[in-house]
Amino acid sequence: MSKIETLIKKTYEAGVSLRGAGERQIQRALRTLADDLVEQAPALLKANAQDLSRQDPGDPRNDRLMLNEQRIRAIATSIRKVSRLPDPTGRLLDKRKLSNGLLVRKVSVPLGVVGAIYESRPNVTFDIAALCLRSRNACLLKGSQDASQSNKVAIGLIKKALKANGIDPDCATLLPSERETVQELFTATRWVDVLIPRGSDALIRHVRENSRVPVIETGAGVCHVYVEKEADLDKAVDIVVNAKVSRPSVCNSMDSLLVDRKVAAVFFRKLRRPLEEYGVEVFAEPVAYGLLKGYPYLRRARKDDFAREFLSLKCAVKVVDDIDEALAHIREYSTRHSEAIVSRNKRQCERFLAEVDAAAVYTNASTRFTDGEELGLGAEIGISTQKLHARGPFALEKLVTEKWMIRGNGQIRL
Repeated sequence: MSKIETLIKKTYEAGVSLRGAGERQIQRALRTLADDLVEQAPALLKANAQDLSRQDPGDPRNDRLMLNEQRIRAIATSIRKVSRLPDPTGRLLDKRKLSNGLLVRKVSVPLGVVGAIYESRPNVTFDIAALCLRSRNACLLKGSQDASQSNKVAIGLIKKALKANGIDPDCATLLPSERETVQELFTATRWVDVLIPRGSDALIRHVRENSRVPVIETGAGVCHVYVEKEADLDKAVDIVVNAKVSRPSVCNSMDSLLVDRKVAAVFFRKLRRPLEEYGVEVFAEPVAYGLLKGYPYLRRARKDDFAREFLSLKCAVKVVDDIDEALAHIREYSTRHSEAIVSRNKRQCERFLAEVDAAAVYTNASTRFTDGEELGLGAEIGISTQKLHARGPFALEKLVTEKWMIRGNGQIRL
């Protein structure tokens, strides 16, 4: 048995301890983790600085890797919120007594062992561990080498909190960050119940195509905002700017802006200055390019620019004739993550909600709200863009499956 397989097997076996833990015991472990995180923030920040020092200073993805005191406090707050959420396991989903006297119950139970493969963001280590602990799932955490030092400190805090509250610390395991680890996870069908990749489209596709363990995808986002001809243009400016610049390195940020031809000239005049202040690079098709001429960060768009998840201060822009063209464009390029329309026409808004096939569809609001914390679910493992088991923010309520429990007194099937 290899070193990695040994770690995986130990985590599987430790999951039994977690399933038998008391409700208050689990809640205390999470509160302990939140308190220790704040107290040990200097050590985590030091490790995070080491990770950042190995990166290209100009890489916009560094924002996903970076921790600061504010972000650490936010992680701790999120963990405390998760501790207060109701236990999703042990819920009675169905019950009946059959004519032969069998008592049949269907209850929610943990998935078992959840493996997570993710890139850069060290906050994900805490999020996944907290959600898995609250839902009584053991977890295997495979972060990237970019965040290796941050993740080592994180798993130390997690294990310390578990041990302090009488829970086997091996139910949360940080696997080595080397790429070879992933191959071991792909074949660990005996010990791992589900794999969840969180990161780039390339990472998600690699896991989907190679894993023998069932996969729940958390998808990359190519997110659109469509400014319809009856939009409140001032609100539209605020929504577009927020969707693009508030956190450009995350999957729910806007990648493509679609603007109705009838309002494009006026809208671009309003939008130009705020985008310029943030240095947003715009890739525009010919009509939009002509209307934006003179904008200092203007580029001519290629067809594949409309299929890009930029994860930076860049976006594609297109002028469309009407909502039909906007919907057709979204159908062609959307990754089914988050899509938004800005309009005062309720009929067009309702049509957009009904026709757009995405995990989250908005009217008159920024796509940046596609987040478990923002939507009241606590932390999240990621945003699922598939349709089986979980869709949208993949949070606590989806970290369970079902079990049938049948009680008899000697019945046999005839």
